[in-house]
Amino acid sequence: MRVIHAAAGLAVVLALTGCQRTSMNDYSSMSQPAPLQAQPVGGVSSSQLPDPTANAAANSSQFPAAPVSGTAAVGGVVPGATDTAAATAGLDVTKESMVGNWRVSNGGSSCDMFLTLTNLGSGSRGGTRGCAGELTQMGSWEVAGKQVILKDRNGNPLARLYKSADARFDGSTNGGQPVSLSR
Repeated sequence: MRVIHAAAGLAVVLALTGCQRTSMNDYSSMSQPAPLQAQPVGGVSSSQLPDPTANAAANSSQFPAAPVSGTAAVGGVVPGATDTAAATAGLDVTKESMVGNWRVSNGGSSCDMFLTLTNLGSGSRGGTRGCAGELTQMGSWEVAGKQVILKDRNGNPLARLYKSADARFDGSTNGGQPVSLSR
């Protein structure tokens, strides 16, 4: 029993000697950068900008055409347009051509999307990585006519896209954010 107490006492003594406090108190030898001097700031002024639509008829070359419903038309298709109008304007889409990795551009940020042919509810399994907003909920997708519908995990539509080029799809989320898929 004494051996155990002696060993325990020795362990405590060794542990305490290893816990010596060290500190760096010699800050004077380190060179510190000089503080920055304050710089004057020019005056700030404000005024009301003229209404760009007031003289649009008189000077129509000054402004581009206004976007429809707050989003630009892409490939002849207005995101969020009715299914009938958009389906007749888009390029043909096959489910097999959609399978694989896609780079997603959504609301100024980008992320990755992977689409498979594995059945999931009324669509096929798909998912996103690194996305923000509505697309974080994406769980499935389907091709309906000439549109690609991205769905949440419950099968509710999140976004509708239309083929605008060989390896590009454009559209918008239900919340009105523009979405593009490209390879």
